[in-house]
Amino acid sequence: MGKSRNTRRERGADPAAVVEPVDGGLAELLPDRDRARAWTLLIDGAPQSHVDLDDPAYLSFEYQRRFGHVVDLAAPPGRPVHVVHLGGGAFTLARYVAATRPRSTQQIVERDAALVALVRRELPLDPGARIRVRSVDAREGLGKVPDGWADLVVADVFSGARTPAHLTSAEFLDEVRRALKPGGLYAANIADGPPLAHLRGQIATAAARFAELALVADPTVLRGKRFGNAVLLAGDLPLPVAELTRRAASDPHPARVEHGRPLLDFTGGAAPVTDAAAVASPAPPPSVFR
Repeated sequence: MGKSRNTRRERGADPAAVVEPVDGGLAELLPDRDRARAWTLLIDGAPQSHVDLDDPAYLSFEYQRRFGHVVDLAAPPGRPVHVVHLGGGAFTLARYVAATRPRSTQQIVERDAALVALVRRELPLDPGARIRVRSVDAREGLGKVPDGWADLVVADVFSGARTPAHLTSAEFLDEVRRALKPGGLYAANIADGPPLAHLRGQIATAAARFAELALVADPTVLRGKRFGNAVLLAGDLPLPVAELTRRAASDPHPARVEHGRPLLDFTGGAAPVTDAAAVASPAPPPSVFR
């Protein structure tokens, strides 16, 4: 079946949607009507990733664009970096890194082996890219990363549209810190809605482990008006806040950057999350995906 689909693409026929079960639910690859070789990945109806095979530097989703800004600012332009991606989806950000920072070395940790096989078959990676994919739990895979290896660790893990509890704790961030080089960056996709208790707890947890924090989010999400995604950036050296703010503000869907004392005040005294007390992120309301 996969072979016939590939043949249709090679002949220039309109691509058809690809729908099949994976470990985490029902996966759908939907063709982008506006971009010839672009696809959106959904799991159980929830959009996960967008990929343009002809232009891997193109980022469509808001949160992916924010991750792209982090990648752009993680090192001088074009310099190769070591990146660990916790959560694979359609490998969108890894493709972006490979396109914008050639000769980078990357590790993707994606637990859903059936999803990995689907993406590899339908949206193949550039064979010249230095990208390794491990089909294990994110925290287990992170534990196999050598000490001080990564310039950047990206956490974008969702199971049933929720981040698993064991990826929200201070002990998890201890593993992130172990894998990071001195001066390395940690970036996480955090989904929450009113009253933003999960987001506040995640900021407090990161503040207990990193010296510098910044948060990028839609202002309506930060005001608790709707459910949405925020990207948390953390490190021990001063962060590129001014340039991150400029880029976020000029996006098609502008975002606000919070940092310093206002960001810590935003936590409202929330306590850091530990393994013993960790819970999964809240499930999004059904209306989010309509």
